Amino acid sequence: MLVDSFNRVIDYIRVSVTSRCNFRCIYCMPNTPFEWDPKENILSYEEMFEFLKLAIDEGVKKIRLTGGEPLLRKDLDKFVKMLYDYKPSLDLALTTNGYYLKEYAKKLKEAGLKRVNISLDSLRPEIAAKIAQKDVLEKVLEGIDEAIKVGLKVKLNTVVMKGINDDEILDLLEYAKKKGVIIRFIEFMENERAYPGIKRVESSEILKKISKKYKFTELPKDNSASKYFKMEDGYVFGIIEPHNEDFCKSCNRIRLTAEGYLIPCLFFTESYSIKEAIRKKDIKKAAEILRDVVKNKPEKNDWQEDKISDRAFWETGG
Repeated sequence: MLVDSFNRVIDYIRVSVTSRCNFRCIYCMPNTPFEWDPKENILSYEEMFEFLKLAIDEGVKKIRLTGGEPLLRKDLDKFVKMLYDYKPSLDLALTTNGYYLKEYAKKLKEAGLKRVNISLDSLRPEIAAKIAQKDVLEKVLEGIDEAIKVGLKVKLNTVVMKGINDDEILDLLEYAKKKGVIIRFIEFMENERAYPGIKRVESSEILKKISKKYKFTELPKDNSASKYFKMEDGYVFGIIEPHNEDFCKSCNRIRLTAEGYLIPCLFFTESYSIKEAIRKKDIKKAAEILRDVVKNKPEKNDWQEDKISDRAFWETGG
């Protein structure tokens, strides 16, 4: 079992299989050039698998595949099957922008994927295109429908931005409710890569907008990143407050990048490379690095009102 110095059990790893993305979202990487990572710089699936077997044996129960956009990396379903075959009870999940999901959802489900989180920041084509800097909405909606159709458990994620999509909160909630899936509204995380001038919508404002039409109660907090709320008819939606200390108190995760860096906290720049150890097949050394990362996981993130993160979120999966 992996336990950090604040007595949190670390049983969840988010794995960024690529830093490439086919969107250029204004809150993430709007000005990042489209480029290819040199193949030798990134871990192969086999190398990732060797490390993740170690992590699973140490007590990791959940792995989420992220990017960039993970569906840009070829043969992702084969990687999913490698993990599933090693431990079928593993909670295998994927975070995606949904653009290619219609094509791959069935393969991923059959390989052993259980859940998928899909970004949906607007239901208006022109606003979705403004945010992603690409005409995306139709394909994303098709991807959502296909994921539901093949039996994946679906959650939707919406980054709420003042003056851009905050007037769609109820529309997005009702869309998710109609589809029978959970939606989570995410407070924008300030970072140096985002377009200047984007303003965060506080969770209290989001809840206030919802409360004008619906009554709801907050559910007991678990170790999820979200706070969940239940409406009178039983529908559940979520809020993610990355700036809130409660977000950190229940944190049970670390992150692995495609280039082999282990990151203990999204809002810290510290990282530890496992690439050399894995490529030398030095499992003992990789295990030491894993334990050091867990041991040095900070109590809470380094976010401050006057401090903007320089973390490239597309490299770490958010």
